[in-house]
Amino acid sequence: MKELSRYRNIGIFAHVDAGKTTTTERILKLTGKIHKTGEVHDGEATTDFMEQEQERGITIQSAATSCEWNGHRLNIIDTPGHVDFTIEVYRSLKVLDGGVGVFCGSGGVEPQSETNWRYANESEVARVIFINKMDRLGADFYRVVQQIKDILGAVPVVVTLPIGVEESFVGVVDLLTRKAWIWDDTGLPENYQIKDVPEDMLDQVEEWREKLIDTVIDQDDEAMEAYLEGEEPSLETLKSCIRKGTIALNFFPTFCGSAFKNKGVQPVLNGVVDYLPNPTEVQPQPEVDIEGNETGKFALVDPDRPLRALAFKIMDDRFGALTFTRIYSGKLEKGMTVLNTFTGKNERIGRIVEMHANSRTELSSAQAGDIVALVGLKNTQTGHTLCDPKDPATLEPMVFPDPVISIAISPKDKGGAEKMAIALNKMIQEDPSFRMETDEESGETIIKGMGELHLDIKVDILKRTHGVEVNVGKPQVAYRETITQRVEDSYTHKKQTGGSGQYAKIDYIIEPGESGGGYVFESVVTGGNVPREYWPAVQKGFQLCMGEGVLAGFPVLDVKVTLVDGSYHPVDSSAIAYEIAAKAAYRQSVPKAAPQLMEPIMKIDVYTPEEHVGDVIGDLNRRRGMIKSQETGPTSVRVRASAPLSEMFGYIGDLRTMTSGRGQFSMEFSHYMPCPKSVSEAVIKEAQERKAS
Repeated sequence: MKELSRYRNIGIFAHVDAGKTTTTERILKLTGKIHKTGEVHDGEATTDFMEQEQERGITIQSAATSCEWNGHRLNIIDTPGHVDFTIEVYRSLKVLDGGVGVFCGSGGVEPQSETNWRYANESEVARVIFINKMDRLGADFYRVVQQIKDILGAVPVVVTLPIGVEESFVGVVDLLTRKAWIWDDTGLPENYQIKDVPEDMLDQVEEWREKLIDTVIDQDDEAMEAYLEGEEPSLETLKSCIRKGTIALNFFPTFCGSAFKNKGVQPVLNGVVDYLPNPTEVQPQPEVDIEGNETGKFALVDPDRPLRALAFKIMDDRFGALTFTRIYSGKLEKGMTVLNTFTGKNERIGRIVEMHANSRTELSSAQAGDIVALVGLKNTQTGHTLCDPKDPATLEPMVFPDPVISIAISPKDKGGAEKMAIALNKMIQEDPSFRMETDEESGETIIKGMGELHLDIKVDILKRTHGVEVNVGKPQVAYRETITQRVEDSYTHKKQTGGSGQYAKIDYIIEPGESGGGYVFESVVTGGNVPREYWPAVQKGFQLCMGEGVLAGFPVLDVKVTLVDGSYHPVDSSAIAYEIAAKAAYRQSVPKAAPQLMEPIMKIDVYTPEEHVGDVIGDLNRRRGMIKSQETGPTSVRVRASAPLSEMFGYIGDLRTMTSGRGQFSMEFSHYMPCPKSVSEAVIKEAQERKAS
C-alpha cells in the first residue's frame, strides 16, 4: 500500500503569462520526469500539447502529470490562466489538496489572479505563493507581497528573499536557515551553491525573519511562550508552525525566483513537500443525497473504505475517451465494476492510466489519494461520482457557470453535418462550460461559451482535430427578459368535447422577483378551491414558459408567481388542465407586466501603458462602459470598468491598435442590467425578423 503522507496533489494557477507552464516545466526537469526543457514561447512545453496551445503560447486545458521529489509523489495539474477557461481552474481546484499560486514579479496581482484566488478560497485549498520573473524589468518582490495583502486580502509569509533584482537577480535567501542559494549563469537548475547571506542583506534578512516568526509562532502555544521569553524557535518548530497555519489557510508561504532562468524552483518544491497537506490532512469530501443535500457522511481518505471517486474532466484523444478521476476513498482495479450514482448505471473499468500530459503509463490499480485517468467509461461525465455498487454514495457535484456568448455554425459541405454533431458532442463532454443547441425555427446549430476566445478555439478544434470545416455566424449575446410591474389576473381553461372535458380556473399574481432569485412559485390558496395536488401542475405550466420571453424569445429572469385562488370541477379538472391554464395565463399576463430586455454586463480589467490611458478610457466610454477605478503600476495602468457584452466584440484588436500592441485585458460576466431603449428595440426587431424568415 502506498504511503499517503508522501502524496501531494497540487495545481499550478495564475494570471495569463505569469509563468505557470514554465514553472511546471522546470519542476518536471528538476524531478527527472523530462530530460529536455520545452519553452512556452517555442511551442514546446510538455503540458501545452494541443496545437492551439503551442501556436498561441497559452494553456487552454488543464494537463495532469506526476513526479517525485525528496521521496514524495507530486500529482501536478497545470491550469490555464485565460479567463475564458477558468472552468478548467475551478474543476481542478475542486479535486486538489494544495496549490501553487504563481504571480509575475513585475505584473503583480492581475485580474485573473484574483478570480483564481477566489476559486481557491471557495474550494478551501491550501497554497504556497511563488513570485516569478524576478529577473524581469520592473520586478519588485516587496510591491507584489504588499499587493497580495491589499488586493487578495491574504497573509503572505515570506520564506525567501531575492538577491538582486531584474538583470542582477542571482538567487534567494532562505529566511529559516539564514542561507543564500546562488545560481551561476549556465541556466542549469542544479548549478547552485549554498553560501552565507550577503553582507548588505543581513539587516533585511533579520527584519523579515522576525516578521515570519511573529506571524507563524502562534500556531504552537508552547513555542510561542518560549519565544516571548526570548528563546529562539528551532527550525523544526518553525516548519511545523508554517505547515499547520498553511493547512488551516491562516497564511501562505511566499517564495521568489525566476522559473525561466531556473533560479529558485527547488525551495518552492521543498515548500510544497514541507507545507502543503497530504490527502489525509484536508477536509474530507461531504457525501450528498439525490437532491444534493448533505447527508452528514464524508468520503474519508482511506484505501480500506468503500470506493468514492469523482470524475472531474473528460478528454477525448486518439485512443478514446479518458475520464480523469480523483479517488477519495477505497481502491480502483482494472476490470472491476463501479456504480455511477448520477446515471444509476454500472460502469466497467477497462484500463487505468497515469497521465504525463498526453502520454501515459498503464496501472493495474489505484487507491485513495490518486489522480488517474480511466479508459473505456461509456456514460460518465464531469462531476459524476463513481462508487462501490454495494455501498452507494454521491460526492458534492460541481456547479458550472452559464455561457454568455453564442454563435451560429454550419458545416461547409452537406456531408459534414453528422461529423460535426459527433464532434460537438465529444467537445461538450470535455468542457461543461461549452453548450450547443439547435434553433428550432432556423435549424441552425448554436454553440455557446464563456467568451470570444473560447468559441474561437472550439471552432479551431472542430477544424483541426475533427476535420470539420464550418461557416461561422456573428457572435450573439445571451440577453434575458424580466418584468417590472405587478399584475393580478385570472384565467379559466374550459374545453368540452365528447366525454369528459377539461376545466381549470386560476387567480394569480405575477410580479418582479428578487434580483438573482430566478423563478419563484408560491400558493396561498385556502379552502381547497384549487386542490393541493394540482399546485405542482400550475407551477410547472408557468415554469415551462419562463424559457421564452414575450419580447424576443429570451429566457425570463426573476419572476414570482403566487397562486391566490381559483376553482375546479370534480370530473373535468386534471393536472394537465391546470398546466394548460398556467401556460395560457403566462401569455395573457406577462405582456401586461411591462416586460423588459436585460443585457449581460461584463467586469473588465484593462492593462495599458500610461501614455494610452486617455484613449482606452475614451474608447470604453464609447462602448457604454462605466469606469470604476484606475491604478498606476510600475509598468502599466490598470483600468477597471464594466460594460455591456454586446459592445465588447472585437475589443482585443482595437485595444492592441490603440496601445501599439502593448495593452492586455480580461473580461468575465458580472450581472444582468436593463437594456437602453434603442438597444432593446434593435434586438426585438432582429428577433422578429428572424422569426418571420
